[in-house]
Amino acid sequence: MNDDPTQVQKLAAEFLGTAFLVFIGAGSVPATIILNQNPTLTMADLGVISFAFALVIVAAIYTFGHISGCHINPAVTIGLAVTGNFAWKEVPGYVIAQVAGAIVGAAGIIAVLSNAALDDGLGVSSYSIGWGYAFAAEAIGTFILVFTVLGVIHRKAVPGFAGLSIGFIVFAIIIAVGPTSGGAINPARYFGPFLLEALFGKSGAVDWAQLPVYLIAEFVGAIAAAAVFPVIFRTPADLESVGTLDPDTATS
Repeated sequence: MNDDPTQVQKLAAEFLGTAFLVFIGAGSVPATIILNQNPTLTMADLGVISFAFALVIVAAIYTFGHISGCHINPAVTIGLAVTGNFAWKEVPGYVIAQVAGAIVGAAGIIAVLSNAALDDGLGVSSYSIGWGYAFAAEAIGTFILVFTVLGVIHRKAVPGFAGLSIGFIVFAIIIAVGPTSGGAINPARYFGPFLLEALFGKSGAVDWAQLPVYLIAEFVGAIAAAAVFPVIFRTPADLESVGTLDPDTATS
């Protein structure tokens, strides 16, 4: 009897997984600001926010990984496709599900924290220095994330630790690049809150000029990771297993 999930189930898993990520991860930003009654975040605050992202990613991977691979990040989906670990024909459906989930997750933040979440930015990543620094931060951060994902799903990787490894690396990446760009490292996680903040937040609450920096940098980082990874990891045996994925696959 076939025990494989249907395509609808895979897309539903990507939708819910991304919604969970945005609701808890991005939602931790306005929640922290509301509790502190201060829009300025300290390193301790950044640590708590990073930990929230790490925890929800770990939970999502072990919940949805065996259904859809739990990419919950268009950059990861693209990185897997570039390396031959994911079918290109499935990419559009996954990306649409992820973006839709991010929008619903952002709506959930408003439902729980009220319009105060909108007043405090809804967890939208932003930068206040030159766009080149923000671009570098997002590209490098996404590179590290996607490279890690590819490593932990490799056939020689220690099984069972993908969720923890990916959660931990997201925690570390946000700590490192968060002060520069907010550490989005995920186009869907960025766009969901951005869209609702643009539609329902205060006038001028978002800077549309920053949008391309995040979306382009994250895909650049993902593609670069996909290009570099085989140089280090691929052996002749891997050429025979292209297109297969460990069911423990996942990301941020």
